[in-house]
Amino acid sequence: MAKTSVLVVEDESIVAKDIQNSLKKLGYAVPSVENTGEDAIDAAGQYKPDLILMDIMLKGEISGIDAAEQIRNRYQIPVIFLTAYADESTLSKAKVTEPYGYIIKPFKEIDLHTSIEMALYKHGKEQEVKKERDLYSSIVLDKSADDCIFVKSNSRLVKVKTKEIYFVEALKDYVIIHAKDAKYTVHSTMKDMLAKLSSSEFLRVHRSYIVRVDKIVAIEQNNLVMEDDKKIIPVGGSYRDELNSRLKFV
Repeated sequence: MAKTSVLVVEDESIVAKDIQNSLKKLGYAVPSVENTGEDAIDAAGQYKPDLILMDIMLKGEISGIDAAEQIRNRYQIPVIFLTAYADESTLSKAKVTEPYGYIIKPFKEIDLHTSIEMALYKHGKEQEVKKERDLYSSIVLDKSADDCIFVKSNSRLVKVKTKEIYFVEALKDYVIIHAKDAKYTVHSTMKDMLAKLSSSEFLRVHRSYIVRVDKIVAIEQNNLVMEDDKKIIPVGGSYRDELNSRLKFV
């Protein structure tokens, strides 16, 4: 099994050597030790380490904070900041780069080991979530027909007829498409769903619900009753006028 690789970026040579020795003693591989932000960015692309230990205050034109931001945008490699400066101003600037931790100098090997393992665990979990989102992911319009959408589910694109959709329900960062014989959980937003569904057939009636208008069978006070006992849908106050304008009352 390959060792976890940790790139070290530190412009104090004695400190850098101590960190390198500590990492090797802890069982990590150190592909390179750099002393400028520019070299750190190049080394990140060259070695693709599992994690980077980055000094915040580096000599040269690019600070550790700037280098970390570019590395995050380009390579999505987790960064832990090393710093002897724990003032609020420095930490506020560093937060923007979304680091996976801070280690205040001087530090012990146990602090180094704990911070690295926690960062790797957090990064691994985030990658799992991203992979899961991509797996569910998005809704694709069928360009050949206005009455269908393709829903990406479990690595497959499933064709769903819009006439079989009863309603769409918001669930945090996802939406659930409730169709006649199935439900599809998709990483999307209600706004994006509205853009993909026909405005003549679908209507948002609540911040958490979009309904297919011809599936409404009754209105009970501030609730909609959907066809086939699928759901009782609440109507939000700010959506009531538009709903009334779409329904024909006698």
